[in-house]
Amino acid sequence: MIQKDLNRKAASPMSEFSRPEPSSCWVLTDGKAGDEAQCIGVAEALGLPYSIHKVSPKPPFSWLMPWGPIDPREAETVPGSPIAPPYPDIAIASGRRSIAYLKRLKKISSGQTFTVCLKDPRTGIGAADFIWVAEHDRLRGDNVFVTTTAPHRFSAASLASAWERIPEEIRSLPHPKVAVLIGGDSRHHKFLTEDVEVFCRGLLTMQEETGASFMATCSRRTPRALKSRMEEIISSGRGIFWNERGENPLKAYLASADAIVATADSTNMIGEAAATGKPIHVFSPHGGHPKIDQFLGRLRQMGILHPFPGPLKKTTYEPLDSTPLIAAKIREAYAQHKFGRSVC
Repeated sequence: MIQKDLNRKAASPMSEFSRPEPSSCWVLTDGKAGDEAQCIGVAEALGLPYSIHKVSPKPPFSWLMPWGPIDPREAETVPGSPIAPPYPDIAIASGRRSIAYLKRLKKISSGQTFTVCLKDPRTGIGAADFIWVAEHDRLRGDNVFVTTTAPHRFSAASLASAWERIPEEIRSLPHPKVAVLIGGDSRHHKFLTEDVEVFCRGLLTMQEETGASFMATCSRRTPRALKSRMEEIISSGRGIFWNERGENPLKAYLASADAIVATADSTNMIGEAAATGKPIHVFSPHGGHPKIDQFLGRLRQMGILHPFPGPLKKTTYEPLDSTPLIAAKIREAYAQHKFGRSVC
């Protein structure tokens, strides 16, 4: 089994001179922003040019996903098909609607395309040549690679670049600058009225005690009541609130933040924040799930997460970014695949 290794890249048994290198990549999703961002993050870490291919299966075929088959209206022979040739060296997919298409791509490319699935495909380890899952997922196998956090687009280099281009409205904010990452209602979490009040009261207390300025973002899932309260807090104090108008400034917020406050409903959001090496304060609304609790508990053990509301922490840690590790393993597995060897 491919084992998690957060401290070093596993050495390939092949020399750098003989290692086959991929030169093209597809990102295959149904267009969901979170899935697409993860795939793009890995493609960028691989250093490959990539093209985005969006699948749009309609009922009844969409009802059968991820088990398939693909919607025949999107077959490779149909004009505008998301899986029409020429085929790439590597295809990276995420999301249940993409799985059948990824398997189809493997077949019609006669094995030319090395297939990668990000997240548990729910159909077993045969869904792709290489599968990444988070540590809190159960899927394991010879072609499964496990890390604590998910892949994303916030590499150390991209955060450094964002820091050099910080807009004046962010640069001029007083320290400590706190990035506030707000998710919302989900299958496992619900922001009740009392959650909104506790969360916002915690921000006001932090501001009163430390003089903090806030750089806040919300999502499509954020309840209207929470958005309204955040707008009130920002308008009456020091800070910026992005309310889904214009380009998302999250990368600039993370690059310039001294600390981060995030809601517990999104493991992806917290994983992105962990790539900064800055203290993360986590607020948990009503609800929860054992997998999410396991993820949060692991990061607390590593000294990355702190409770919110609570005192503002200043302790830093080695940035936790799994994306380059995943990319390195994919390169190794791709080379072994081309040599006709096992992924392990």
